[in-house]
Formats: sequence, structure tokens, C-alpha cells
Amino acid sequence: MKKLFLFLSMVLFSFSLFAQEDEVSAAEAAAAAEAAAKLTVTPTQAIPDSLNWDFSGVAGLNFSQTQLWNWAGGGNNNFTGVVFANLFLRYKKNKIAWDSNLDTDLGVMYASETKFPWRKSNDKINFATKFGWEFKPTWFLTLLGGFKSQYIAGYDYKETLDEPLYNSNWVSPSYTDLSLGIDWKPNEIFSLYISPIAGRLTTATDSLLRAKYGVPVDKTYKAQVGMTFKAAVMYKRIENLQIMTSLLLFTPYTSKFGNFNVDWDFLISYRFLKVLNVSLNTTLRYYDEVMVTTKNGNVGPRVQFKEVLGVGIGYSF
Repeated sequence: MKKLFLFLSMVLFSFSLFAQEDEVSAAEAAAAAEAAAKLTVTPTQAIPDSLNWDFSGVAGLNFSQTQLWNWAGGGNNNFTGVVFANLFLRYKKNKIAWDSNLDTDLGVMYASETKFPWRKSNDKINFATKFGWEFKPTWFLTLLGGFKSQYIAGYDYKETLDEPLYNSNWVSPSYTDLSLGIDWKPNEIFSLYISPIAGRLTTATDSLLRAKYGVPVDKTYKAQVGMTFKAAVMYKRIENLQIMTSLLLFTPYTSKFGNFNVDWDFLISYRFLKVLNVSLNTTLRYYDEVMVTTKNGNVGPRVQFKEVLGVGIGYSF
């Protein structure tokens, strides 16, 4: 009996030891699981919010200078300087995408031995932003806004005139766009946007310029509702090379439906030796209600084109 009691006591003691070890093991496992849970985060938490933003573009200063001495072919000594920037800011998280772009420049030229030596050579403000919700892969319901104008007064310089011809100024004209539509973004390079609900507000605060830009002479603005299309490309897969272009078309729901206003901007930029930059920037415009006077004196809507080829100091983001 004593032996049986001793045997049972030893068995119970062994079970108690195993139970304590199991409790300790369970406690250690629970503590380890709790610590692992604290270290474990969801995929969206694992990526800092700052990594959802992408900032890129190019900014710099282009300049050119010509100096002539006894030059038989003729010409004028001149210097041109242009400050420019084409910047993109993008945000992408889950089903939300927000893209903004600022394309701007301002330049001045000095041409000696001319009637008007100091002249504005470049002046552009072109800002666009679009906020989209991805309802289907690569397809976004998007709200698009835009603003176009210039910084300072612009003139047409003719040596045959005593005074330059006044052509533009701050918000004279300006074009403000707001639309709701569908944006297709198959990749990070290309996007295509279409909106059947688009509004455009054209302003000309200076009464001297209203007729030139199709604004009623007794008002400072003209509002239109129509349809808009926008295609954009931003290529920067090759180091130091950036190609950016956007094409914006707008047609009003009026008797002139189908007559598109066209804005096409193109920039190619290449940086070398870390700080030197060569760029080609072109702008093509056609506005059906903007009157342009040709060299022959004819007045009417015309295709407008500007090209700037520059070498200077630049930085690519």
C-alpha cells in the first residue's frame, strides 16, 4: 500500500511538473505572439504615407548671348534669359489618385541698337490638377481643374511704330477649366481623359483686351459649357532624360460645337555634367475666338506656335 501510495505521489508530482512547464511554455508563447502582433502591420501601414507621393520635373535657367563686331551680315547684340519650371506632384494610395502639374516660364531679352531694347520673350502660367477615384483597374472617375494666364504685360514690338502694341496682361486673358469625367491610366507614363461636363471661364479684366480674346466688352469674363479631352505623357525612365507633353481640347455646346480650342505643350529635357541642362519647349495653340493680326494685316483666328531651345543651368527631379 505504501508502495502504491508512493507511486501515485510520484505520478501526480510528475504531472504537476509537466503542467507547470506547459503553463510556462503557454505563457512564453502568448508573450511571443503578443510581441509579434505588435511588430506586425498591414501592407498599407508598412509603407509610410510619404512614399505615396511622387515629385518630379525640371527647373532651371536658360540663356543665350550674341555679340557682333563689324558683322557684314548685320544683326543686333542681344542677351536672353529664361527662368522655367515644369513640375509634377502625384499621390497614389489604394483607389485614390491625385496628379498636379505646373508648367511656367518667364523670360526677358535685351537687344541693343533697337527702338525697344528691353522686351519680354517668354511668359506662361499653366497649372492643372486632377483628383480621381479608381472604380475599375486603370479607370478613374476624375475631377479636373486648370488655370492658364501670364505674369506681366505683353507687347508686340514693331520698329515701324512709335509704341509697342499692347497684347496681354495678368488674367487678361486667363482660362479657368473645371470638368468631371473618366480618366484612363494604363501605366505611369500615359493618361487619357474625357469629360462631357466641362466648364471654361475666360477672363479679360482690361477692357482694352476683351474684344481681342472674345470677351464681351461690357463684362470681365465669358462662361462656356462644353466637352473636353486631355492626353498626357510623362517619360523619365532613362536617367537624366525627361519627356513631358499634354494635349488639351475643348469645344463649347453652342453653334460652334466641333470647333476645338487646342493647347499642346511639349518639353524634352536632358541634364549632363549634373548641373547643365539642354531643353526644347514648344507650345501650340488655336483658339477660335482669339483674333490674331498677321503681317499682311489680316485679322482672325490663327494657329499660334512658340519654340524655345535653351542651354543653361537646370535640375531634374
